[in-house]
Amino acid sequence: MKKIHPGDYRVAPGKQVDLSKWPTTTRSLCGSADEYQSVLNDHVSQLSQEQSKLYASDSYSLLLIFQAMDAAGKDSMIKHVMSGVNPQGCQVFSFKHPTSEDLDHDFLWNATRRLPERGRIGIFNRSYYEEVLIVRVHPEILKAERLPAECTKDSIWEGRFQSIVNLEKHLHRNGTRIVKFFLHLSKEEQRKRFLKRIDDPEKNWKFSLDDVHERKYWKEYMSAYEDCLSATSTRTAPWYIVPADDKANARLIVSRIILDTFKEMDLAYPKTTPARRRELQAIRKQLTR
Repeated sequence: MKKIHPGDYRVAPGKQVDLSKWPTTTRSLCGSADEYQSVLNDHVSQLSQEQSKLYASDSYSLLLIFQAMDAAGKDSMIKHVMSGVNPQGCQVFSFKHPTSEDLDHDFLWNATRRLPERGRIGIFNRSYYEEVLIVRVHPEILKAERLPAECTKDSIWEGRFQSIVNLEKHLHRNGTRIVKFFLHLSKEEQRKRFLKRIDDPEKNWKFSLDDVHERKYWKEYMSAYEDCLSATSTRTAPWYIVPADDKANARLIVSRIILDTFKEMDLAYPKTTPARRRELQAIRKQLTR
């Protein structure tokens, strides 16, 4: 197993991102499928232990955000990496097209009401970042938000970036740790995965004509992602650009980054006070009579 260096994938604050210079694939981190599964199982086991301490200490919360083009593997990433996490301490939200209620509020409203409570892990499969990605690529969506004319000037995207950064700083100050992953998929690999979805009857449900339609806007999406990643990767809420053409490598990289985030929290189970210990011993005596 080759050592994973999270810093290799982290977008430095203030760095202008050029996605053409970020790889979508890397050399295999493991020498065999068995080694990969062993390492992933170890990561999953460690994540389970850290989540238990997170839940017990009830002080921090963790928000994981996954953004990517279609077929990049967000769903399978969450399924495999978080497979050992207790469902009681984790909540996953997949953000779809905004509802009429969403459109009657500011662009952060729908996501902020789904933030994880203390002691829990929150996972956003897509997120409020869609408001500076798909909405930017498709201006007609912005029109549907019915904003006042003064709020839709050319500076709207810079304003939204600032709103996002301010929200994430606020959350960090209040104990929510945020880690953001962009699963960086090549257009050619996306094409191959789409074909597999068409050819495999059990995967037909995953495919729609809208997926092919969005491929026409690949350059526009890459440009939107570059601006987004450049403007919103901060010291306290970093973006990681994860090569996603190889799902096995991507899962190991993401799980390693999450584990390192937990280690930075330095979590521990609450210590038992002398008074509490005496109380427990008294209860024990009653139970052993």
